[in-house]
Amino acid sequence: MQYTWNDIEQHLAVCTQCPLSRTRHLPVMGRGNRQADLMLIAEAPGSQEDRQGIPFVGGSGEILDRLLEDCGLKREEIYITNILKCHPPGNRDPKEEEKEACFPYLKYETFLLKPKIIVCLGRVAAQRIISPDFRITRQHGTWTYRKNCALTAVYHPSAILRDDSKYETTKEDFCKIVKKREEFKQQKTV
Repeated sequence: MQYTWNDIEQHLAVCTQCPLSRTRHLPVMGRGNRQADLMLIAEAPGSQEDRQGIPFVGGSGEILDRLLEDCGLKREEIYITNILKCHPPGNRDPKEEEKEACFPYLKYETFLLKPKIIVCLGRVAAQRIISPDFRITRQHGTWTYRKNCALTAVYHPSAILRDDSKYETTKEDFCKIVKKREEFKQQKTV
């Protein structure tokens, strides 16, 4: 069956695949440009995202917006989503069964979007998307290539909220992502 964006949203609105569906306020579908070549994937919505049904609002969202702006990007140009679509209580790391229950939604989002670059925001996303043994402190900003897509990971904006010394490093990583995006655009026009 070929799913559409509307199909994913409708399924997600009534999803009960894991216990998080009983504690959520709103499921959080990805947002942004549905023709974007750049996709950002984090681990799970936070409490503010849970209340609004929108990814990356609040403090983490402000940091993300600043990072994007500092590197010449706008939210309207990219697509932002999470592995989990519901908020884990207490901001704990997602459980494996929760990631498995939500992963089909992410797969459909990725299939419909067909991004050229995927950026994992934080360790949990990088370990699920890039490699189970990914170490964000050592490997952030490095590239992996899979199925015509470049994958990388950066510190999660919430890590910068806890330690603002990570901002400059993450900004450098984002600027490299912009450079990689430009390289892909140039290859496309050649």
